[in-house]
Amino acid sequence: MHIFSSETKHSENHSIGHDILEKAQVYLDIKREDQIHEHVSGNKFRKLKYNLLYAQEQGYKTVLTYGGAYSNHIAATAAAAKMLGLQSIGVIRGEELGHDLEKTLSENTTLQFAATQGMNFTFVTREAYRNKTSLEYTKQLQEMFGACYHIPEGGTNNLAIKGCEEILAPEDREYDIICCAVGTGGTIAGIVNSTHSHQKVLGFPALKGDFLKKEIEKFTVKKNWELVNDYHFGGYGKINQEGIEFMNRFYEQQSVLLDPLYTAKMIFGIFDRVQKGVFKKNTRILAVHTGGLQGIAGMNQKLRKKKLPLIRI
Repeated sequence: MHIFSSETKHSENHSIGHDILEKAQVYLDIKREDQIHEHVSGNKFRKLKYNLLYAQEQGYKTVLTYGGAYSNHIAATAAAAKMLGLQSIGVIRGEELGHDLEKTLSENTTLQFAATQGMNFTFVTREAYRNKTSLEYTKQLQEMFGACYHIPEGGTNNLAIKGCEEILAPEDREYDIICCAVGTGGTIAGIVNSTHSHQKVLGFPALKGDFLKKEIEKFTVKKNWELVNDYHFGGYGKINQEGIEFMNRFYEQQSVLLDPLYTAKMIFGIFDRVQKGVFKKNTRILAVHTGGLQGIAGMNQKLRKKKLPLIRI
């Protein structure tokens, strides 16, 4: 039996107890999507499920996708493809990483893991990477690698949305507010599509910029959602000392490890808004843990260089 062959998987909801929540009389549970699978967890499991099944159905032997050097999506795609007997290719941003691949793999746990799963890499300039969706570049890739099933950066497309619509379980209708971190917008769109009329979805972007709203609107017609843009900690891939200390305290108190790029920003934002009285008494909040824990090792390397506190794992 392969990774996606069973019925829809639903993760457990973990109840959070905290003085701030008790004082505000607000209830918070975390949906542990990070526990679905050791290597293909959270929203990556959801986004890849129907994409890889479709690739198999169409007779593709190879999947090709895109990402940065510490990408959760790259690591998960490599692992899932291997489990399904597919070859995988990663188009990685940063041509300098390919100059000494042995050194890169010794220093980068994400790419090292993807390599152990059989992924082959092509390292490209940042300029080429920005143009990765152009017809000209797609044609170049086809000439290099032959027929491949292309999965976009971050995994977001219509099949990914279908997978993310399976995140919420029937019993989750008891919640008033559903929260999730936002990267490319696919996960929140899928969640919004499966909400009930009494529910509202709050998205916490991990990066700066107003373009996400239009991206999300491509995949959902519902209007019961909004983006909370105050907790990106400076932008994508960034976190500061306050965020790290919050993560470490939360792990110590709740035994739930957050990832620094997505879920830590979301949970920080939820607690801040609870303290500010944004939520009414007796509001029931469900926060979706979208995984991404594999990136902690790479983040700790960066933090060590900056002489900042490390994320405890």
